[in-house]
Amino acid sequence: MREGRLLDVRRLELLLAWADLHSGDPQDEPGAVPVRHGGPRLVSLGGEGTPRVVDLALVEMAVARHESVAATRSALADAFDLRHRLPTVWAGVRDARCEPWVVRKVARMSRRLGVEQVRIVDAAVGAALDEAPSRILAIAEAKVVEADQAAHAERIAANRERRGVWYPAPRPGSQVDDDPQANTAGIATVFARIDEADDQPPPSMDHWRAEAFAMLADPAAVLTFLGSLDDTDAHKTDADKMDADDPSEHDSPRRPDGASAELVVHLSLGEAGAFGPVARVEGLGPRLLSQVRELLARHTAVTLIPVVDLHAGRCVNGYEHPTDVRHRVELRTLGDVFPHATSLFTTHGRAPDHDHTVPYDRHGPPGQTGDHNDTPLTRHHHRAKTHLGYTVLQLGPDRWVWGTPHGLYRLVTTTGTTTLTQAEYHLLTEHAVELAGQYAA
Repeated sequence: MREGRLLDVRRLELLLAWADLHSGDPQDEPGAVPVRHGGPRLVSLGGEGTPRVVDLALVEMAVARHESVAATRSALADAFDLRHRLPTVWAGVRDARCEPWVVRKVARMSRRLGVEQVRIVDAAVGAALDEAPSRILAIAEAKVVEADQAAHAERIAANRERRGVWYPAPRPGSQVDDDPQANTAGIATVFARIDEADDQPPPSMDHWRAEAFAMLADPAAVLTFLGSLDDTDAHKTDADKMDADDPSEHDSPRRPDGASAELVVHLSLGEAGAFGPVARVEGLGPRLLSQVRELLARHTAVTLIPVVDLHAGRCVNGYEHPTDVRHRVELRTLGDVFPHATSLFTTHGRAPDHDHTVPYDRHGPPGQTGDHNDTPLTRHHHRAKTHLGYTVLQLGPDRWVWGTPHGLYRLVTTTGTTTLTQAEYHLLTEHAVELAGQYAA
């Protein structure tokens, strides 16, 4: 696996070396064919701060790579961004800490950011390269939003102008696709772009269809809307009825009293004690604070649940983990703490198994159950740990050291999974035994 990652990096390095050899302006060479006559020229492929390359020089490289010129240009743009704009991420992928395709996607996500703005993404993603690809991309997405909030607000506004409902043509191969989400045999797919919380009446029929599509998920709103139409029709004059075909004259219905929704919002505090500009909403991803407000705008009553302090901890004498401990552990770890696991508790359909890291002993010391002795796992990983001889030791409320039956060793933290040598594993094992003695005391 490591050699495969390094081979992909080597391909990017060779592409960069070829580009470096063709970075001079071809128009400065004697007898150069002018650009207006189709001659070679320098082009910019990457984001701000990346070098230019001779456009026609990439044709032969595309032949050598067995791909189209467009694909080669795309790969070089990603490589330029990684080397010149995301140096921390580039150093990490050159050390095989993650799959190159992941950081290439990060490069594309952050390409429109300025040189100073992209440093925020580089620092955060560079520190998270040991995490699963989905978590790396989620962090990158949040940091791109944070780095240029004005641009993200423009994206939101532009998307609201492109709402609608469409019936696309079937994709070739979709009728026999093994993925049940992609299979279209015997059914039709409708594609809709709807607003999360916009309350303004849209001007076009596409927008009205989107509004109607969104109401399908809220029967109470539909009934209220239909009731308001009945009341309106009962008091209409003939002139009013003549204008009924103009939907722009009607206000979109408000959500009725009693409708409820739950948002779990993760916020960060800046150095001055103010909330950070971006919040993470479970089930939705990163959102501007203004978007969080809009998500609640249609509700007449909002209840705030107290913040959970993830630095707190407690232990009890019984076998069952208390509800507050389970909740805190799940918020702290985000997902399954088995090596390289990708399951997130907020998106997984089943609650995790809260396994005692050190097996519970009903004749043992008090305080065996708590934040210090809790390994949250999906059922499949729990079964493997229980029946196949895996070892796991806990170094704190958010660090676990694993050993597999055939001698692979991993350190799992809230920032991902790190490979350990046998010597490193034994050193951490001794530390874990010391901590266990302190907890028992």
